[in-house]
Amino acid sequence: MTIGVPTATQVATPLREGAMRVPAGVAAGHPATAEVGLRILAAGGSAADAAVAAVLATTTSESILTGIGGGGFATYYDASTQTVTCLDFFCSVPGLDGDTVPGPMVPIEVYFGGVPQTYSIGGASVGVPGVPAGCGEVHRRWGRLPWQRVVEPAITLASSGVVLPAAQARTLVSVAPALLPGEGAAIYAPLGELLQGGELLHHPGLDRALGILADEGPATFYTGQLGSLMVDTVRADGGALGPADLAAYQVLELEVGHALVGGCHVYARHDLNGTIDTLAALPADLATMSRPSRAVAVADALRTRGRQRLGDTTNISVVDHEGDACVITTTLGIGAGLWLPGLGINLNSMLGEGELITPDLAPGGRVQSMMCPLVVVDDRGELVVAAGSAGASRIRTALVDTLLGVLVDGLDMPSAIARPRFHVVDDTVHAERGYPEDELEALSAAGYAVNRWPNKDHYFGGVSAVGVAGAAGDPRRGGVGAIA
Repeated sequence: MTIGVPTATQVATPLREGAMRVPAGVAAGHPATAEVGLRILAAGGSAADAAVAAVLATTTSESILTGIGGGGFATYYDASTQTVTCLDFFCSVPGLDGDTVPGPMVPIEVYFGGVPQTYSIGGASVGVPGVPAGCGEVHRRWGRLPWQRVVEPAITLASSGVVLPAAQARTLVSVAPALLPGEGAAIYAPLGELLQGGELLHHPGLDRALGILADEGPATFYTGQLGSLMVDTVRADGGALGPADLAAYQVLELEVGHALVGGCHVYARHDLNGTIDTLAALPADLATMSRPSRAVAVADALRTRGRQRLGDTTNISVVDHEGDACVITTTLGIGAGLWLPGLGINLNSMLGEGELITPDLAPGGRVQSMMCPLVVVDDRGELVVAAGSAGASRIRTALVDTLLGVLVDGLDMPSAIARPRFHVVDDTVHAERGYPEDELEALSAAGYAVNRWPNKDHYFGGVSAVGVAGAAGDPRRGGVGAIA
């Protein structure tokens, strides 16, 4: 879509009046992920090249949260044409082969914020993965460097392994029931105990798998040797994934939604949790409201839209030297606990994410998602922010708060992402330690029950963003941001 200057206006902000250009940079959920993206930018790669390379790096650096066996979405901003494109490469439902009936899934219980959540894993939970196809399509459309050059840094990273950040080590404790089955035990608890922050996370064989991807291209996961191995592995564990499912998989281009916030234009896909609709529902005079009144207005918008679900994702945001931006969010769900033998690749558990599975889904249909990579532009169509978040139902909350911090409150990006935020579940506001007490009192007076958390927590999402206000990853999940 081409960005036009709308007739609607809101209060101008100092950010818009400054007419600053977004610097080239990368924001991601792990220092090693960001470093890969920066290296590709330094080699002359585009935002798409850097984002794809970083996504492939997450298979090593952020496998507790995501992986190449999962699905995702991309939002791309082309500065030369001022166009925004949204791509869907999320997981689809298997069963097109029609020659097998899936067995039962394996129920597990994990804890987020002390709250038990039930998931299902195993072969029957595995949907058709989209990350390989999505990376290939983003590179085909907007990449400049050769495919092998884009994949190379991820191979190097997989060979050496990465240091596990303390924030991800805390997440590992929560999701261990999903990650330890099968080959996961040797990866995440190599000496019989879960890895701690600062220890080496290594996936034996992953460098070989990524080498095959570099040589054969993404098709290897669909009509090539890795696809055949995936079918055999899933079916041996009771799943229905078959050759026809993989061969039929396609990346989809989506309608781009729009909302006006702080005098700037937010563009993203329409996600399951209604991020764009929530932003559009915020009062037009938000910038002039008192902070306690604003907190109530934001909570009301969050409560009346979207749904709740817990899970794990990660996000990559890249802006290149030409001003193009590429934001990619990916996930494994909770992870199926089913690994491609000897190749260090965990498969997704998307069919075990109960609230994402709707009754109308049939073989070949796309599973829905709350992921919402987005870009923000000013009235001239020039980039202001490229951002996305991890955190399932908290993705919307985290992005809304971050955008308000940058576009309305005038904060730099690290401050906007790191400041305490709240999340609404029905009539309860869950607030991080340090959230302003006068705002919590206003929420309580408006009828919300307020649950004050003792600290900041990965429960509240994981934003990574690059914009005129700087680059930053979410400290809740060990994220980083850097200017190229």
